[in-house]
Amino acid sequence: MVYPIFANVAASVSELKKNPMATVAAGDGAAVAILNRNEPAFYCVPASVYAAMMERLEDIELNAIADARQGEAVVKVKLSDL
Repeated sequence: MVYPIFANVAASVSELKKNPMATVAAGDGAAVAILNRNEPAFYCVPASVYAAMMERLEDIELNAIADARQGEAVVKVKLSDL
């Protein structure tokens, strides 16, 4: 069976167990697909990539909230009222 792999670098679970940091480094800052019996089991991503993905997801969620509220009436508030 053919599986899509969303990474330029792939490694086996055995390789990951032998030397985890070298496996991550092989991705050169990008995700590494970890294969189990020649099919993708999970992706190993550096912390900086994971943080960027989480920020992007948060931005998407905030944009969806803003889009949903776009048609709502504007309520003016004075700073002194707060």
